[in-house]
Amino acid sequence: MAEKRAIIIGEKDNVATALENINKGDTIVAKVGDSENSIINLTAKKEIPFGHKISLVNIKKGEPIVKYNSTIGLATSLITEGDYVHVHNVESTRGRGDKRIVKE
Repeated sequence: MAEKRAIIIGEKDNVATALENINKGDTIVAKVGDSENSIINLTAKKEIPFGHKISLVNIKKGEPIVKYNSTIGLATSLITEGDYVHVHNVESTRGRGDKRIVKE
């Protein structure tokens, strides 16, 4: 399988953004910015389109999805390391008056 790239925007993030299309089984090298000191290697469990998110860790149902060091949504089901993170397993908390946003 091919090695693909992803970027981690913030140091507290639990998702990375795919910098190219990723196929199931590809090895992903995710870095915090251009840092060579903060590299995570993982395997894609599903296809992930360019610009979409991949989970860096296991995220339980109801736990926050963190990108830009901020909560962008809550997991609607268990998301495991290497899973595709998108509208099928994330509920947005942004712009909603009925959901409390988890502060980091």
